[in-house]
Amino acid sequence: MYPQEIVNPMRQELIDAGFESLSTAEQVEQALARTGTTLVVVNSVCGCAARNARPGAINSLKGAKKPENIVTVFAGVDRDAVDVARKHMFPFPPSSPSMALFKDGELVHMLERHHIEGHSAEVITENLIDAFQEYC
Repeated sequence: MYPQEIVNPMRQELIDAGFESLSTAEQVEQALARTGTTLVVVNSVCGCAARNARPGAINSLKGAKKPENIVTVFAGVDRDAVDVARKHMFPFPPSSPSMALFKDGELVHMLERHHIEGHSAEVITENLIDAFQEYC
């Protein structure tokens, strides 16, 4: 578990952008049971989350089409919530940061860590915008 003084600003960055922070397994199940589209961001303390993932996810929401629901769980902190989110991301292996787009509870688009690490926030933004165009 990471110290809250490190985690809180990273969590807050997404909350300030409108993401709902989920910390329990039940909250994740409820979020993924919603109709429509839901973007799940598995947040992380790693450098690629700060430099690429969070800015990419936030910037993707400025487009005309976007998910009805945007939620986040924090790897290494919200253990039960992350485990349930990752269960729904099967067959993709666990990775953080990562992002998954669900439509009516079904996984329709996935960004794993290897799609994030080493890629700019702009590339991640465009990837998500393309997915939103197709599924939202």
